[in-house]
Amino acid sequence: MQIRAGFEITYSCSEPCPMLMMLNVHPGRQRDLLSPDVVRNDRGVDIGQYIDGFGNRCSRAVLPSGQTTFSSDFIIRDSGAPDPYSPDARLAPVEELPDDVLVFLLGSRYCETDRMSDQAWSLFGSTTPGWERVQAIVDYAHRRIEFGYQFARATKTAAEAHDEQRGVCRDFAHLAITLCRCMNVPARYCTGYLGDIGIPPVDAPMDFSAWFEVYLGGAWHTFDARHNRPRIGRILMARGRDATDVAIANTFGQAVLSGFKVVTEEIILPT
Repeated sequence: MQIRAGFEITYSCSEPCPMLMMLNVHPGRQRDLLSPDVVRNDRGVDIGQYIDGFGNRCSRAVLPSGQTTFSSDFIIRDSGAPDPYSPDARLAPVEELPDDVLVFLLGSRYCETDRMSDQAWSLFGSTTPGWERVQAIVDYAHRRIEFGYQFARATKTAAEAHDEQRGVCRDFAHLAITLCRCMNVPARYCTGYLGDIGIPPVDAPMDFSAWFEVYLGGAWHTFDARHNRPRIGRILMARGRDATDVAIANTFGQAVLSGFKVVTEEIILPT
């Protein structure tokens, strides 16, 4: 299948403002692109790019004063298959994990393993290590949090989302990641496009989505605590320890987000 995706994001600045952005498709999906994935802007701003420590493609620019709109519009090939299901995937002992996986066992800005460890073991200590344990955690996070865009807060942590029982997709992901790490399951945060493909259309503005991956059986596997069902058409943009590492923008000055639109839709090909 083919998916059209892209965005139009506007920032307003009172004076020039340096910015880091993470708005490209992840390098691991570059081979699937059927048209260029280029971040453009309407002010002729020069955009430099680099690959960060997690393997994500990042952009850097200096926004001029006034409004600047960044945009992208591309077509990407997708298998059309739902997220894989691997119930026999084994949880490796910590001492057997690869060195580069260990960082995803540690606490991070939004995932306070120190605050939730005892609770995690009381809830999931009797579950079978591996896929069953992760699914039990996903089920719990899915039930625990009520979704609503009005519940979004940029500073909300996993423990706070657990206590408040309200949040958006990033809060579902942060809670599940934290509980997984508490149970010695390496887990990393993912962000990207996820359209209403293979499900009834949702009557809400499109946004970027958050999910997570766990390391089981020597490989990374996708889970989604908000939707808690295999989905079709995920387009990965970035991975990291939590939302801190994959923010769509980090500004080094005053920049106000004044426009935001995301598009993700299946292209219906002629038969």
